[in-house]
Amino acid sequence: MTSTPTTGSTTGSTTGTQHATGDPRNDGILVWVDGELLPRERAVVSVFDSGFVLGDGVWEGLRVSGGHPVFLEQHLDRLEEGARALLIDLPTRAELTEAVYATLRANEMTDGVHVRLMVTRGVKSTPYQDPRVTVGPATVVAIAEYKEPLPATVTEGITLFTTHVRRAHPDTLDPRLNAHSKLNDVTACIQAYTAGADEALMLDPDGFVATCNSTHFFLVTRGGEVWTSDGRYCLGGITRANVLEVCRRHELPARERTFSLTDVYNAAEAFVTGTFAGVVPVRTVDGRTIGTGERGPVVERLQGLYQDLVAEDVASRTAR
Repeated sequence: MTSTPTTGSTTGSTTGTQHATGDPRNDGILVWVDGELLPRERAVVSVFDSGFVLGDGVWEGLRVSGGHPVFLEQHLDRLEEGARALLIDLPTRAELTEAVYATLRANEMTDGVHVRLMVTRGVKSTPYQDPRVTVGPATVVAIAEYKEPLPATVTEGITLFTTHVRRAHPDTLDPRLNAHSKLNDVTACIQAYTAGADEALMLDPDGFVATCNSTHFFLVTRGGEVWTSDGRYCLGGITRANVLEVCRRHELPARERTFSLTDVYNAAEAFVTGTFAGVVPVRTVDGRTIGTGERGPVVERLQGLYQDLVAEDVASRTAR
């Protein structure tokens, strides 16, 4: 077992997509909590908060480049969709945007930054699941930290292990909700890292490949096509959608479809996508080497094209 991580550090010996280089500047960050900017050690919420009591909330992770949260509108769209489905009263989009930018300004952050924007239903009068015992407005927290993916993650890639934990049907726990309750993904993650892998590959209820516990999975066929799941059992990923857009722009054949582990094991290349690390190659799945076991030409090209799209989005925000 690994010990409790210190501020800004990473644990274990893996190169998972969420592992980051430690940065001592994170010890002194200011955190946005319901309109106040508080030192890290005083940034707390009530023990009666819906997020603490029940995991009742929605959230987004944002990368910051050139002083701007990348693809902010897409992230706020997803946050609003989740809140609407859960009947959580969000602050206005302008207020949420200001919370993010105010946090960045207070910390004098411009690049190499990751923001976690979290909104819970709010404080309850008693620790009970019924939303009607909520007695205040939504709780809003924005945490901005200096976080960069480990260099080896982007160049050398990660390993995956297919977990027995399946993605749920939408009538059980809709996988399209980016909700605070992530126990399904946590249990998958535990099984993967105890098996020696960096992340879990998760199947849908019918046994087809769905997604990973914290990223989206893609493969590249030996014929050069890019495949990802049909989307029914995964979060509506922002980076996932942007990679598919990049493929369309550059006439790289890409398909959202069902496929099995047999297709994965026979792939020429594989990669995962996520807000934090972008496009990350996959070396092995279940101990089986994918392609040559190294970053392939399609993945390397997509990494560059995705970074171009990030720069395009930042430039559009700077010009406003």
